[in-house]
Parts: sequence; structure tokens; C-alpha cells
Amino acid sequence: MLKIAVLASTRATDMQRIIDEIRDGCLKTKCKIEVLICNKKDAYALERAKNNNIEGIFLDPKNFKTREEYDEKILEILEAKGIDLVLLIGYMRILTKKFIDKYRNKIMNIHPSLLPAFGGGMDLDVHKAVIDYGCKITGCTLHFADESVDGGPIIIQKACPIEEDDNEETLKKKVQKLEQDAFVEAIKLFSEGRIKVEGRKVKILKDRFTDKIT
Repeated sequence: MLKIAVLASTRATDMQRIIDEIRDGCLKTKCKIEVLICNKKDAYALERAKNNNIEGIFLDPKNFKTREEYDEKILEILEAKGIDLVLLIGYMRILTKKFIDKYRNKIMNIHPSLLPAFGGGMDLDVHKAVIDYGCKITGCTLHFADESVDGGPIIIQKACPIEEDDNEETLKKKVQKLEQDAFVEAIKLFSEGRIKVEGRKVKILKDRFTDKIT
């Protein structure tokens, strides 16, 4: 059983799809969300966790002197729960090197564009930038977090067309569906031991016992 932790700052909408898939979808019996950790007291992510019988923890950054101390506290929680995989879902903090090193290639972050294009932004700002630039396609990128911002090894990318009447709100809805598909697909692959990282490249293996790529 793969033990998952979610770090979030806002609504953690993508987490609901993961919860649903664990309950009665392709992730059933494969994994469990053990804890949600949030840095915003009023974030709906905490309510979402409560509604789905997941432990939700609010950690106030103001109670810690440094980013390092804050992340060390999170690491204490994750280690105590035996966490195997960390998901960043709308998490508005940059992880410290110690955190990255502890869970190297075990931290998945979702970004609402086809990286490396439009990296560094958040939510509607990214979708607006995509539209303003005149792009014809957009999508999402699920990648392993590293010391850079939105620059880690890419696991999965999913794309969709941009219609003439799209705005940042309609585009967000389209891309968010792709984000959820990407998360579910990647978690399943991870739980099956089918993800192999070689430098910047992520290989999807046919099975965990061979290096054959699907």
C-alpha cells in the first residue's frame, strides 16, 4: 500500500479526483492518502480532507523562524507516517533542499502549462499568460520537484486546444481535468514501480522487472 501525503495551500481540487479513484477507481487497494498538510488556515483543502476522513494539519509558517525549520516539521510528520509519495497540489511554498533530498524523485508537482513554457506562475495568471501570448494549445505538466521552480524531470504532459472564446476561467476547467488525469495515471505508475528517472528523463517502464519502455 502506497502511503501518500498532500501539501496544499488552496482548495486542492485535484485531490478530490485522487480520493475518488482510491475509493472506487483504478487506485483502489493501491494507495492511501495518509495526511494533508496546509500552510493556510482558511484553505478549503482542510475542509476537503475532513469531509473525506483524511487527517488535515494546518502548520502556520509564522510559528517557525526559517523555511528550513518549517520543512523539518513537515518531514517529522511524513517520516512518522511512513510516507512514500508527496503530492504538491497548489502548494505555494518552495521546498528546501533538505526536503527535496529526503524525497528525491518522490515529490510530484502539477503545473497548469506545458513546461518549460509559462513556468513560475500560479493558477489563473498562467492561463491568462497563455491566452495573451496567442497559444493554440496548452495543457498541464506533472513533474518531480527539485531545487528549481517548475524545472524538475517531467513525468507526464497532457494537452488541449485553446478555442477562440476561451478565457482564463474556461481554460482552467479544461486544464484541471487534464491535471487530475495526469495525477491518477502517475500515481498508478509509481505504485507499480514503473517510473524510472535517469537525469532529466523519466522513463515509463512496461513493468517493474524490466527496463522495457511502454
